[in-house]
Amino acid sequence: MPFTTPRTLPDAPSTAVPPSPPPPARSLVVVSNRLPFTAERRPDGIRFTRSSGGLVAALDPVLGQRGGVWVGWPGLEQEPDDNPAALVPPAGSRVRYRSVSLSAREVSAYYGGFSNRTLWPLFHYLIGPMRGDAHTWAAYEQVNERFARAAAEESTDEDLVWVHDYQLLRVPYFLRRLAPRRRIGFFLHIPFPAYDVFRILPWSRQLLRGLLAADLVGVHVSTYAQHLITCAERLLGCDVDRATDTVHFEGRDVSVQAHPLGIDVGYVETLARAAGPAPPGASEPARVIGLDRLDYTKGILERMHAVERLLERSPEFQGRFVFTQVLVPSREQVAEYRSLKRELDETVGRINGRFSDQGWSPIRYLVRSLSPTELGALYRHADVALVTPLRDGMNLVAKEYVAAQVEEPGVLILSELAGAAEELQEALLVNPFDVDAVADALLRALTMAPDERRARMTALRDRVRENSVQAWVARFLDSAEAAAARPRTVSPLDRVRRRLQPWLAARPTVALFFDYDGTLTPLQDHPEDAQLPAPTRAALESAARTPNLDTVIVTGRSLADIRRLVGVPGITYVGNHGFEIEGPGIVYRHPDIERFAGTVTRAAEELEQLAVPGAQVEAKGATLSYHVRRVAEGKREAVARRAAKILKRRGLRVVSGKLVVEGRPPVPWHKGAAVLYVLVQRHGADWPARVRALYVGDDATDEEAFGSLHGIGRSICVGGPWETPTQADYALPDPDAVTQLLRWLAAGAFAGTRL
Repeated sequence: MPFTTPRTLPDAPSTAVPPSPPPPARSLVVVSNRLPFTAERRPDGIRFTRSSGGLVAALDPVLGQRGGVWVGWPGLEQEPDDNPAALVPPAGSRVRYRSVSLSAREVSAYYGGFSNRTLWPLFHYLIGPMRGDAHTWAAYEQVNERFARAAAEESTDEDLVWVHDYQLLRVPYFLRRLAPRRRIGFFLHIPFPAYDVFRILPWSRQLLRGLLAADLVGVHVSTYAQHLITCAERLLGCDVDRATDTVHFEGRDVSVQAHPLGIDVGYVETLARAAGPAPPGASEPARVIGLDRLDYTKGILERMHAVERLLERSPEFQGRFVFTQVLVPSREQVAEYRSLKRELDETVGRINGRFSDQGWSPIRYLVRSLSPTELGALYRHADVALVTPLRDGMNLVAKEYVAAQVEEPGVLILSELAGAAEELQEALLVNPFDVDAVADALLRALTMAPDERRARMTALRDRVRENSVQAWVARFLDSAEAAAARPRTVSPLDRVRRRLQPWLAARPTVALFFDYDGTLTPLQDHPEDAQLPAPTRAALESAARTPNLDTVIVTGRSLADIRRLVGVPGITYVGNHGFEIEGPGIVYRHPDIERFAGTVTRAAEELEQLAVPGAQVEAKGATLSYHVRRVAEGKREAVARRAAKILKRRGLRVVSGKLVVEGRPPVPWHKGAAVLYVLVQRHGADWPARVRALYVGDDATDEEAFGSLHGIGRSICVGGPWETPTQADYALPDPDAVTQLLRWLAAGAFAGTRL
């Protein structure tokens, strides 16, 4: 899978023995954007080349020990006659590979688009280059759901599914829907941004819900963990426990933990030792290196300017050092990257032209990947490493340089905005945007006494060895097992009550609005069968008698029908999606009902003439409903579309709900408008100063009320998971939980904390 820094070290057996995973050693399903190899079409068939990188080297032994599957894209765009089984190598005795097919369009929109032109710059705090639109977001959703489906098919509830990185932030959400009891861990290999940055993204809440569907969300450093927890609290209204780094989300406790990624220390040391010491030479200039993939987050241009600034301020250093910048080509088809490459070329040429003298040039510029042998020598022989990204999740180049300092240690200059800075405190930490500070650090590194160099590098090497990639894998899996096994001690209802209690207590009156079908009573195949359960009726009667509660039922049913079904005196009934209202001190009938009555009647007659088996027309005077719940499952969508066309042709407003299509007069009136009408009529235009308004509903039609109360009230969605994101503030699982909430409200328990 991709790293946030270039990985030119190839896959090789590690010299360190990976720790055994903790018992029980469940089978492991790894899900990443790319499989651990590249598939290439050849005339004689598909050729597979093993991917380089410490993560692959670390995960392979664990997969071999535990048994499991690696799910990902093989790197080939899907062709019509492709056999997915032929796009992966043959399965071994313990490890299999599952290919996820992507078309050229999907690769462009999901990977090149939303992943790398929206998420990548935003998560690195670079708002300017960020691009995003509904098209690339839809592709991202579609591909993430496909990855989740593959993971669900390849796993059981006894396995551990480990999802990786920013390309797959929504996979846990879709996987949890497909397999509610799966054990899921997620690790993000790039930074998680602060709340004020993350909320810029229009789809920030959906991405958060994706992450929080996992049992454990791992990030590199504690700062990222706190950012994620804050976003969950402020964007989703989650309860959080910062003492244990836990987010309470949808009835589950989600752990958010820092697990700093390491490197294969033994392998890097082996390469460095094989390179041998640098050739002796008393007058040899000091060697300064930079190694980066071409990317605007890496601070390469700023680094060049720091070298120039040093030469301007300290001309005596001309001829005394050479800065070698290795640039690994990347995303050359993206305009921003091509532009950056041109600017780097021009800057190097300008600086070298300005300062070169008698065969010496300050900058050596290599645009290519290095072989393992070349890389080992580059790291070992460097007196100084400039690792100064503008923002980085971790940065493994810094750790690789440290591991390669097996003799005559050099100096690491490290950006304080890289995750590695939290671990590697003995490096010279700099702000990469401060060109003068980087130049000062370079001067200090070039003149540092040997004893200080050795002391700093010794401490760095000890820490890099301790936090190897093998140790990282073992620790993360151990934490994921513990998080998945944690009992769910707090119910969704308790969490909602805990969030509502202080808010409700801040006003003397609470206005309660409840939908009927699916909220107060379970959904039924026949609307006439939806009878109010006795405990719910008793709770409504108790609420009606409570002085500081104003209880209202808001439904798509006709006013007469809902009054007949409930029949509790003292409460207000809102029927026909708000077109009819009746209660203490209120009688309302929308003026357009009569004007469209004939249209509604004729539309109902036309729907009846469809004679679809299982379909039911519910004519309600002001509106009508066409129920498809009892239609054969494979035909429901087509039947609903046909009904919607009839309603539109008749000039009615069409609203789709849970297995129902609604036809209403085409006027700006709905449940949300009716709720606000009741509040103003009952409590005055300035009702928010005296009343807390709470709406509970289960359907798409209730979203209109959720939206109307957003910011001035609170709302709860019932059931789920919903097909589309909800505007509700909280969630409850079913009508039984609603009844318990109603009983709690009627008892006035929330008033105990009145402010």
